[in-house]
Amino acid sequence: MYRELITSLNDECEFNAPAAFFEILAVEEALDIKLPDELKALLKESNGISYDYGTGLVWSTEQIKSANLEFRNTPDFRDLYMPFDCLLFFGDLGNGDQFAYSILNSEIRRKDIFEWNHEDDSRTWAASNLYRYIEKMLKGDNI
Repeated sequence: MYRELITSLNDECEFNAPAAFFEILAVEEALDIKLPDELKALLKESNGISYDYGTGLVWSTEQIKSANLEFRNTPDFRDLYMPFDCLLFFGDLGNGDQFAYSILNSEIRRKDIFEWNHEDDSRTWAASNLYRYIEKMLKGDNI
């Protein structure tokens, strides 16, 4: 489903091999959260998707895990930014800004996607779900 959408919007996207069950489980265990079904479905089709000079439309399971752990555990970030344990980062714009689901009480309760701005630490609503996020990103719509 996602591969068809993505290739219909941008035939230059790069797809990785599908994520294995254990790779998805490793992310969930490391971050102590259940990934949204829509993100799991996409990762089962391709374990990361890049476009436009390597921009991370959707990160690999390893990048999701490592980036989220880094943001949550880097001591200097506590002085610079609001807490990151309320976000599950999964993609970026290539300029430092990243995209995330919102976490509340260790759960992702809504499918909404938010953009985190690395310059001013703002968190802005970007799309109603992963499908719309991908569509907006690849069409060049303002996020």
